[in-house]
Amino acid sequence: MPAAVSPESPVRGAGTSRTTLTHCPYCSLQCGMKVTAGARPATLLPADFPTNKGGLCCKGWSSTELLDHPERLLRPLVRAVDGDRTSPLVEATWDDALGRLVDAIERTQARYGRDAVGCFGGGSLTNEQAYQFGKFARVALRTSAIDYNGRFCMSSAAGAANRAFGLDRGMPFPLSDIAGADAVVLVGSNPADTMPPAMQYFDEGRTRGAQHVVVDPRRTNTAKNAELHLQPLPGTDLALANGLLHIAIAEGLVDEEYVAARTTGFDDVKAGVAAYWPDRVERLTGVPVEYQRRTVFALARAEKAIVLTARGAEQHRSGTDTAQAWINLALALGLPGRPGSGWGTVTGQGNGQGGREHGQKADQLPGYRSLRDPAARSHVAAVWGVDPDDLPMPGKSAFELLDALGTDGGVRTLLVLASNVAVSAPDARRVISRLADLDFLAVSDFFLSETAELADVVLPSAMWAEEDGTMTNLEGRVIRRRRALDPPAGVPDDLQLLATLADRLGRGQHFSGDPETVFEELRRASAGGAADYSGISYHRIDDEQGVFWPCPSATHPGTPRLFTERFPTPDGRARFLRVEHVDAHEPTDADFPYVLTTGRVLAQYQSGTQTRRTRSLQMVAPTPRAELHPDLARRLGIAPDDVVELTTRRGRARFHAQVTDAIRPDVVFAPFHWGGGSSANALTDADALDPTSKMPAFKVCAVAVARVDGPAELIAPPATAGLPQPTAHQQPTAPEPRTPSRKRSTRVKSSPRFLQGVFPIAGEGLAKPGPIDPALKYTVPQGASAQALYFRGGNSTGELVYVLLVRDGEPMRWFPIGAKGDVHVPLRVVEDLPGGTVVELHAAAPEGVSGEIVIDLGLVEV
Repeated sequence: MPAAVSPESPVRGAGTSRTTLTHCPYCSLQCGMKVTAGARPATLLPADFPTNKGGLCCKGWSSTELLDHPERLLRPLVRAVDGDRTSPLVEATWDDALGRLVDAIERTQARYGRDAVGCFGGGSLTNEQAYQFGKFARVALRTSAIDYNGRFCMSSAAGAANRAFGLDRGMPFPLSDIAGADAVVLVGSNPADTMPPAMQYFDEGRTRGAQHVVVDPRRTNTAKNAELHLQPLPGTDLALANGLLHIAIAEGLVDEEYVAARTTGFDDVKAGVAAYWPDRVERLTGVPVEYQRRTVFALARAEKAIVLTARGAEQHRSGTDTAQAWINLALALGLPGRPGSGWGTVTGQGNGQGGREHGQKADQLPGYRSLRDPAARSHVAAVWGVDPDDLPMPGKSAFELLDALGTDGGVRTLLVLASNVAVSAPDARRVISRLADLDFLAVSDFFLSETAELADVVLPSAMWAEEDGTMTNLEGRVIRRRRALDPPAGVPDDLQLLATLADRLGRGQHFSGDPETVFEELRRASAGGAADYSGISYHRIDDEQGVFWPCPSATHPGTPRLFTERFPTPDGRARFLRVEHVDAHEPTDADFPYVLTTGRVLAQYQSGTQTRRTRSLQMVAPTPRAELHPDLARRLGIAPDDVVELTTRRGRARFHAQVTDAIRPDVVFAPFHWGGGSSANALTDADALDPTSKMPAFKVCAVAVARVDGPAELIAPPATAGLPQPTAHQQPTAPEPRTPSRKRSTRVKSSPRFLQGVFPIAGEGLAKPGPIDPALKYTVPQGASAQALYFRGGNSTGELVYVLLVRDGEPMRWFPIGAKGDVHVPLRVVEDLPGGTVVELHAAAPEGVSGEIVIDLGLVEV
């Protein structure tokens, strides 16, 4: 039904106090809570909901503080001078604000085409809002340009799960299964700080004697409680997973029956991980061989075992492959689909799961359907009452969309809902400059976020306790967010806003502002899709404390545990995929000698738009604190609470120093909840996106550290002069100048060099060695010298083979490798190799013998 000319918020009127069962507005745990409201302010108590069982963290307890915050937006804001973003934002009527936005949309599309108007959403929108935003883009705007901030969160795990299992549901089992598992390996996640109520399941398991292993470069509060803490260098989790699978194969721990019956592709993965022997993995990751073995045996010997990955492992340019490597390990041990066992990923944002299922992503239609699939297009178009040929094809992913703002072929008018990309996007100063290139920017939010401050029009929105809708939590449980109190007069929610905008654009007949009406349409649109909600209703959710998808009919019980009988792939089998470790896109060097990684802290959330305004949380975490190891702090003359400046090739940011031995000496940690002069994402690298998920490398880049001041209550921002300029729209052909080094060192600069891999061999006789592969040839640079440190080799054939180390064409040393054997030879007494020396590896095998050899020659270049 068409919406009103201006969005209205239904008002129940002042009445007696009422208590409503609803859910926390923050993380994907979606804790149950009881909100009591009548006269404002509202109060709350935790509810005994299955995920939190009566628990709440400090963020949940403080969530009602913001409903009546003095900085809350209550009226639309527009620029005092239309089109001039240097003029102040002033209050306006809804008619004026929406009129400016609609005029900009129509003007932009008339001049540049439909795709010049874009939409950017968020993982905190309800399912109904996310669904309607995707539909709004494709039906009201008919643009392909839509994506959302979940691309920066869950996309790598989603990509890996889809290709391995045929389905992406973050945790394919209930959260309660963690309590019953005998072994849990948690990779790159810190639920003790990010979702504390979930720790009761981990605590229950440990009380029963379960073995918990945490993989994290920091000794987090989660790691402190674990039996074993593996502390790898950021960006090496894939190598670690491959190494653990290597051990499992070598020790005969693979579940051969499961692999044969329920999977495909294992042989190729087995060949690939042959090159990841334990001491090589220790060298790559820093994780001792003993810890690798203990981890594998804990998983393999447990009756019930779970592997969980999260953003620490996934926010990399190889994040999808990293998640795949851990899936490969879980499959080899027969975990997915086994009762109480499996692989899963810990979803971050409140509706990070549902937000990526129903059309907010650039390539998706509701029900997790592909926008490229003609059958999917026809089904959804029929539900929407439009011609499938009118639906656009997939557009650009989140960062690609943002990076092309204001360009020919890029978006020129942008509508942002529930996202603060000026803080949360990688290389944030670059994104801010792209936002400035827009012809028009509109933002819907309930506070003047850093992104809203840049807008032409800012539209106030109802908050979590003032709206109805559904969310999908980290387990795939669809729950109800119930309206506990009325929003301020004249403040709509985003569902009503989209219906109103569609009506003003002449497409209002396709949209509704009523959440249950929209959910009923979502059910029809998702029917038959991977994320099938067609059997879920508001009534069922109320009666059953949520319903797990897929749920294809009203009589279907829902699916708490996936993959118990088959995987949703064409042949019903899960897929192993061979993946290889790749080095970080941005290696450390003399100018930027340390590794920066980013993440969350307990008392803040996401871009901090809400939590930085919460008085009680500000008392817990008032300023951003960068974690430095005592050895690093001592070397740089940094004391606790000093102001330090972190510098990367993209910018500088300042933090208070937190000196702690809980972090590796070569790693610096910075929280990403702040903007401005303390923006961690002003430092992060966006120039190498994951090829599958389009995830930027949030978790690793090269950084320099310097002390700039002693303890100070307020952190002064870095001087604007001298800051690196954001990357231009056209990538430069020559490297950009680097920021001068803030660190001087008398250390000799050295670089490791490795000739390594798995290669085929075909014997022509032991007396006839020949080159193995061009990759096994190395020339020492002029002006440098090198030294060979070790040789390690493996032989898959049933005969003795030889590997020959050749220097400038002359044999230097032979390495015999026995049948089905391996060899490890230290070479520390070998003489220096001066610049210009050519080192090459040849091999020889008996005539007619064929197979594979594994090669690893380690050198150091000085």
